Amino acid sequence: MEIRTATGNDAEDIARAARASLSESYSHFVDEETIDEMVEQWYTPDRIRELLDDDHVVFDVVEVDDEVVGFAQGATVETEPVVGEIHWLHVVPGEREEGIGVQLLGHVQETFEDSEAVVLRGLVLEGNEAGTGFYTDHGFERTETSTVEIGDQEFDEVVFEKQLGTEPAEQVLEAIAGPDDRELFVNFSEGERGLRAPFYPVFGTRELNDRYGWFCGDCDSIDNTMDSMGRIVCNNCGNKRKATRWDASYL
Repeated sequence: MEIRTATGNDAEDIARAARASLSESYSHFVDEETIDEMVEQWYTPDRIRELLDDDHVVFDVVEVDDEVVGFAQGATVETEPVVGEIHWLHVVPGEREEGIGVQLLGHVQETFEDSEAVVLRGLVLEGNEAGTGFYTDHGFERTETSTVEIGDQEFDEVVFEKQLGTEPAEQVLEAIAGPDDRELFVNFSEGERGLRAPFYPVFGTRELNDRYGWFCGDCDSIDNTMDSMGRIVCNNCGNKRKATRWDASYL
C-alpha cells in the first residue's frame, strides 16, 4: 500500500473510486443518477488539476498493487485558528475494513499539522452512518449540522472537529492483535517513509508510553526488524526504511 499526492493522470481512477465509494455509502438515500452527476462534475482531469494547483488543497490517493483504491480530499482554511478540513475520504468497498481509511486519516492529519492547522474538521452527510461513526471512533466531536445542496436535492451535512496537538488522545490510533492476542496500538498520525509504504510506530498501551515496534503500511505486518543504524526492514514483504545514518551498503 502506498499513499501519495494525486496527479491529473489519476483522474479516471479517482472517479472510479469515488463512484464505487459514494454508491456504497450513499445510494440508500442519494439516487445513482445524482451520484453519477457528482462524479462527472467533481473529478474530471481539468477539475483535479485545478485543485492540485491550489496550495491550500490536500489531495492524496492510496494505491494497493498499483491500483487506486481510495483518496482523501480537503483544504487548509486560513481562519483563526487555522483549520484542516477533510471534504471527502473514500475507500472502495472491497478494501474497507483493511485499515486503509485510518491510515489515510492519519496521513492527512499529519499533513495538516505540518501546515500549522490546530483544528481538524471532517464533513459527512447525515445519512452515512459508517462515515459519522468513523469520525466519532477517531476522537472527533460533532459540532454542527448544516444543509447542503447536491443536484436538485438538499441534505443534512454533519461537521466533526477535533483539536490537533501532541497528546496521545489526539492521535489517530487503531488497536490490532499482536502475538498471543496481545492488544497493541498503531499510531497512524506519525510515520517513517519506506520504499513501498510508511512504517508506523506500535505501542503496547493506548497512552503510547510502551513502545513495541513498527507496523508496515505495505502488508500490515508487525514482523519488522531495526538495526543499530535505524534501518527498518519488514520481514514479511521486504519493505524498507533507509538508515538514519550513512550506510553505503544500503544504497
